[in-house]
Amino acid sequence: MPDITVAVAATVALIVGIAIGYLVRRYLAASNTKHAESYAERLMADARAKQKELVLEAKDDALKVQRAAEEEAREKRADLQRQERLLLDRSENLDRKVDAVERRETTFEERQRELEEEKTRLAALQQRQLAELERVSGLTAIEARQNLIQLISDEAEAEAHQRVRAIERRAQEEGEERARSVLTTVMQRIAADHTSETTVTVVPLPSEEMKGRIIGREGRNIRALEQATGVDLIIDDTPEAVVLSGFDPVRREVARMALTKLISDGRIHPGRIEETVAKCRAEIEVVMRQAGEQAAYDAGVPGLHPELIKLIGRLKYRTSYGQNVLNHCVETARLSGLLAAEIGANVAESKKGGLLHDIGKAIDHEVDGPHAQIGGDIAKRYGINAVVCNAIAAHHQEVEQESIEATVVQIADAISASRPGARGESLDNYVKRLDDLQQIALSFPGVERCYAIQAGREIRILVRPESLDDLASSRLARDVVKKIEEQLQYPGQIKVTVIRETRAVDFAR
Repeated sequence: MPDITVAVAATVALIVGIAIGYLVRRYLAASNTKHAESYAERLMADARAKQKELVLEAKDDALKVQRAAEEEAREKRADLQRQERLLLDRSENLDRKVDAVERRETTFEERQRELEEEKTRLAALQQRQLAELERVSGLTAIEARQNLIQLISDEAEAEAHQRVRAIERRAQEEGEERARSVLTTVMQRIAADHTSETTVTVVPLPSEEMKGRIIGREGRNIRALEQATGVDLIIDDTPEAVVLSGFDPVRREVARMALTKLISDGRIHPGRIEETVAKCRAEIEVVMRQAGEQAAYDAGVPGLHPELIKLIGRLKYRTSYGQNVLNHCVETARLSGLLAAEIGANVAESKKGGLLHDIGKAIDHEVDGPHAQIGGDIAKRYGINAVVCNAIAAHHQEVEQESIEATVVQIADAISASRPGARGESLDNYVKRLDDLQQIALSFPGVERCYAIQAGREIRILVRPESLDDLASSRLARDVVKKIEEQLQYPGQIKVTVIRETRAVDFAR
């Protein structure tokens, strides 16, 4: 019974709770609904307010854009109006200019017609004047023109010749004074002695009996010596002497040294000759290298290639007209340096060109061609710069000189070669040069006689006075000078004097 009561009570309580919960949930749902509706109304109100604000802002922006567009349109209209006014002004200006040009064309055509009429009138007048001049002078217009041209040409030629002579005289006076000063200064600073060297090597013998030992049995010793050295031994009636003949001075020196050692040693046979010649050849190589190094040091030209040093040393045994070529090269280098310093040229390049200018003579018997060209090729092969190579190749004017240093080397070479006692000249060459000078002078028309005097340093030309006047005599002197410079090679300078003598002869009877 109690359990039923409890169950009933629980059931009633449960029903009551459910009913109360339902009522409470319904109340809460109603209140939430009201709250949500009020919140939604507030949101709608805010949205309508913002919508109004956005609409207003959009209207304001649209109004601003419209105003800016209207302002821009007004400015563009104003700009177009200004451009239109400018175009109108330019069109009016062009119209005015076209009118002015048309008026000028009209005026020009009128003046051109007047000018043509004036030309026609002047041409007719000129023809009448020309006809009158031809009638009065007795010459045609062509003849008169030719006479006038010839007269003007002769006057211009005479005046030009006078001016040329005055300019040449002034330039020669100034140039000779300057050149004399420079060359005197340089030559005073180089006061080297000169001794002419012979080109024949003579080996003295202690006795006549030594000649037989040099020849050997059936000539085997002399043949072995000639074959080993490449020179000829001349054993003649010259007492106690043997002559060595050979084109190569180095071989000749090797033969001299070898023969001297063999004579002093006394043992002369083919085996000993070959051994001695080989030793002497090695000694000569050392001597030549030392001579080349000493020459480069004396000339003040450092840094040369070893092969160039060796070739310079070979010149120790080479002579030119009796002058030792190595000494000549060293002196030329020193002269070139002094000349370059005096006139402002490159001293180092001038010295190098002076030292190497005759380097081709060391091998000119082995290579075809002039020694100046050979020397230029050798210098180029061993890295010498182009200026020095040109100075070497052009020192005899066989190629064109390209720098002042080339001229300096040529002058220094001439000074060293032409100083008194420096070189000897054979009688045949001397006579041939005099004869060539006279033949050149006699090859010109109007020359009556000519004489080469002062050892070929001057040539005097006598002309026929009826064939040449004073102006033609001056031209003749210049033409002879040019032909001598083109055809002859000579040291120093040659003076050309043209003499025109007019004699008046009469007899009293």
